[in-house]
Amino acid sequence: MLRVLCNVGLLLCGTGLLGSCASMLPGTAVATLPQIIAHRGGGADAPENTLVAVRQAIHYRVDAIWLSVQLSKDGVPVLYRPADLSALTDSSGPVSDHTAAELAHINAGWTFHQPGTPNAFPYRDHPVGIPTLREALLLIPPDMPIMLDMKALPAEPQAAAIAQVLTETKAWSRVVIYSTQVAYQHSFAAHPQAQLFESRDATRLRLMRVLLGEGCVDAPTTPTWVGFELHRKLTVTEKFTLGKGYSEVNATLWTPQSVACFRRPSKHVSIMAIAVNDAVDYQTATCVGVDAVLADSPREMTRVRARLAQSLPCPEQTEIAVK
Repeated sequence: MLRVLCNVGLLLCGTGLLGSCASMLPGTAVATLPQIIAHRGGGADAPENTLVAVRQAIHYRVDAIWLSVQLSKDGVPVLYRPADLSALTDSSGPVSDHTAAELAHINAGWTFHQPGTPNAFPYRDHPVGIPTLREALLLIPPDMPIMLDMKALPAEPQAAAIAQVLTETKAWSRVVIYSTQVAYQHSFAAHPQAQLFESRDATRLRLMRVLLGEGCVDAPTTPTWVGFELHRKLTVTEKFTLGKGYSEVNATLWTPQSVACFRRPSKHVSIMAIAVNDAVDYQTATCVGVDAVLADSPREMTRVRARLAQSLPCPEQTEIAVK
């Protein structure tokens, strides 16, 4: 853990984030620079969920790697996110229509775009296949945490296949399971060694209650991970006698109040802010006190963190820690 001294109020609140930083003015708290988790291996720097992206994320010294998992036709956990191969590759149809061996020869970098470069689609000439989960686990350093996002239904066969791979590679202790589908909470319950994110539904409901002033309700009492977007477009519905009214709002979900709610019963709840991809949002995440951010570009966000950590000492000293 790297520690540097700086005035949190001047460094962070001076960026125009005064509202977010109000609870962390100089002398009031130790600020911790959030860990950086490479989203889909770092899909802004290289084709997402590929071994190329994973290698780059490791090179940029991220703290953890997030990978999307589906099952191949022959029941092998592979790394791919969209419902159809045509979204990112030179093939089409669902992942489950192809064996793992066939997927390894489908170009997962076909649509990866680097604007402003001589070769805007660099991986069309240098194909990169869809890897298996096992390959990724063997590539990632054994001390680096991994978060697996379940991207296919039904949940039970995928959970069973992933459990087998995690057992065979002795990876249970460094893997945390995430899904927007609560069915995976039930499927992985058969594996007591599984570490799971709290269900997205439970996290969302608690965040809404805090933001709407209903108080902190049923926060986790045992160690767990929770994750939700830092900012999210929401639709507010108002009911009238003669119908309904709708308003679109851009909400910031992680605030000092919502973070405090999740940590009140158990200080061991780890909070991840999703979709943090620039310096302003990373500073906001630091101010409110989340543990980690899910970022698309390890290259950019590790630079952002380094610039913040290396700022010159300020007149009033407050310690900033980098995990």
